[in-house]
Amino acid sequence: MRVAYIVSRFPVASETFILREMGGVDGREGIELSLHALFPPSRPFVHPLAERWMGRVHRVSAGRAAAACLWWTARRPAALPRCALALIWAYRRRPGMMARALVTLSLAAAHARQLLREETEHVHAHFATYPAITAWICRRLTGLTYSFTAHAHDIFVDRSFLEPLIREASFVATISEFNRSYLTPYAARSRTPIHLVRCGIEPGAYSFRARTLPRSGPIEALCVASFEEYKGHRVLLDAMAREGEVERVRLTLVGAGRLERALRSQVWALGLGDRVSIVGSKSETEVAALLEAADAFVLASIVAADGQMEGIPVALMEALACGVPTVATRLSGIPELVQDGVTGLLATPGDAADLAHALERLLEDESATRGRAAAGRELVEREFSLGRSAERMRQLFLGLAAAPDGVLAPREAGGHLAGLALGDAGQQRPEGEQEPDAAV
Repeated sequence: MRVAYIVSRFPVASETFILREMGGVDGREGIELSLHALFPPSRPFVHPLAERWMGRVHRVSAGRAAAACLWWTARRPAALPRCALALIWAYRRRPGMMARALVTLSLAAAHARQLLREETEHVHAHFATYPAITAWICRRLTGLTYSFTAHAHDIFVDRSFLEPLIREASFVATISEFNRSYLTPYAARSRTPIHLVRCGIEPGAYSFRARTLPRSGPIEALCVASFEEYKGHRVLLDAMAREGEVERVRLTLVGAGRLERALRSQVWALGLGDRVSIVGSKSETEVAALLEAADAFVLASIVAADGQMEGIPVALMEALACGVPTVATRLSGIPELVQDGVTGLLATPGDAADLAHALERLLEDESATRGRAAAGRELVEREFSLGRSAERMRQLFLGLAAAPDGVLAPREAGGHLAGLALGDAGQQRPEGEQEPDAAV
């Protein structure tokens, strides 16, 4: 079975979870993958996992996109205009996103031609944004079935085109039960199945060591996260500045991003220069060494002003796999991994006092801390392993190959050339659904 994966950019250092999934699916049980990237990488970094795909990735030039639009117009004159009208209506209140969606339309036309040449049988996109839009357009042009994986920002920040994407998909995969519940109302009319497929790591790549936290002296804590608002670094620094046992904590921040200068200023303003180190981005090997040396791991995730929030951060999986005592927040799918009092400790998002209290709780009971470490490792091995996630995707793809018309569940009638009702493409929240922060 030939399956094409579509991503926004390749390679992207922060999206190694996609590469891990592809590596676990490609070439197994008769499934052959191809990789299609819409835009050039924002940084020239090539992760070792990306090396095997560097010579296989399909990209599209502006010339090829223009030629493909003409080619499809000659063969299916109404298809591209109808797709364009649907996108324009959906993003009528978001002109910037509308412009990018229309650029994606031309790129998708070229990728659709390539899919025909490769005799592709199914298309899978990661993220319910431009990759999923590309898959939807390819279905409208070629009739190929598609699916996509929904993660976090792609469904929490903007939902303008989410319902049409779900309606015509063969299935939707998502990384948490929280996401699955969130997406279910959008699939109510079409009955598109929504499957839980965790992002996974290779537990065997991480050496487990249950820590005994020192009863006096400094506690070495680690936070690995991009310097973006929804990661909650500002709340974490405010927690570090509180009085009490939390003053024993020394914090290393690993990451990069647009808030780095502001965070450095906050460290200086709070007088934390001798307890907080900002060390920039690190390789996987370097992060593994930092995890091995850490006494604790902390991530203070919040809901950002634009609605962006976490899915389930891979960094938390890595910390639990290593046995590092972990503190996180009750947000999105995080409690499915960091189970309060079972595999780690949770604090209220945005509450610096509660976060400081959670850090201090790590020091209260040595046996409980070691027990949570063992439970965390067991949970990662059972539910968040790469092998389990890749096997789940393989079974979904093979199920499509065996299913009539390539669908996994009953759905509304309508082929790939059926018109999209413009009123359905606007951003509408199903009845009873809350805003992302309220739902949490």
